Amino acid sequence: MPLLDHLVELRQRLLYSLVALIVLFFACYYVAEDIYGFLVRPLGDILAETGGNRRLIFTALHEAFFTYIKVAFFAALFIAFPFIAIQVWLFVAPGLYRHEKMALLPFLIATPILFFLGGAMVYYFIFPLAWKFFLSFESVGAAGALPIQLEAKVDQYLSLVMRLIFAFGLCFELPVVMTLLGRVGIVTADGMRRKRKYAIVLAFVAAAILTPPDVISQIGLATPTILLYEISILAVGLVEKKRKEAEARDDDEEPESEPDPEPSADPGPKPAGDTPAA
Repeated sequence: MPLLDHLVELRQRLLYSLVALIVLFFACYYVAEDIYGFLVRPLGDILAETGGNRRLIFTALHEAFFTYIKVAFFAALFIAFPFIAIQVWLFVAPGLYRHEKMALLPFLIATPILFFLGGAMVYYFIFPLAWKFFLSFESVGAAGALPIQLEAKVDQYLSLVMRLIFAFGLCFELPVVMTLLGRVGIVTADGMRRKRKYAIVLAFVAAAILTPPDVISQIGLATPTILLYEISILAVGLVEKKRKEAEARDDDEEPESEPDPEPSADPGPKPAGDTPAA
């Protein structure tokens, strides 16, 4: 298609994605309180064990409202991601060969699954450990001293939870990214093995930046990242092996060049009748 038709197609796909996101946003806002209750449940379960009248607070009039707006937006974006990915695929797929489509389709399917696994890990494993660690700094107060007790704000809790969920979800996309880079030849399995020590350091640096300043969440993010890096090495090695086998198969199937035809024998002198007149 000409460039203008490509731009029209891109506008249509973007419009479909935007409409889907808006519709899902209003649907999620209708149940935003239930979604927030699901996100706050790990903290609520731990606070219930300590007893007492525990709560979340907000100190600005608009704080709770905008918190529900953020909850609805994040939930709509998460739910709409498969639909948005399909729109991207429909825009790109007509320009790909059949073998390229078959190569990219598994990555398109694996991306939301790995992101969901990362979010599930932080929700069911990291949150309970991290919240217990933070609550361990509460104190009842000695004689003449005031007690130290948690009074968490709703917007700060949401920001922390969503940052951890997106950090773990993005880190779980490491095998997909590295395998795609290996498929196009940017990285190799041997190169990744040689740079393993640098990858371990970068994993802990990224964990220190993306997570709160506590040992539990940092180790909880760095350890799966290192394991995913090792899985990426295996995946890139498998891609390289398949590419070499395909190249060898293409070389075997390439027809040999035919030899040049031998020059024909000398037909001898031409008949006298064919000799041009002097």
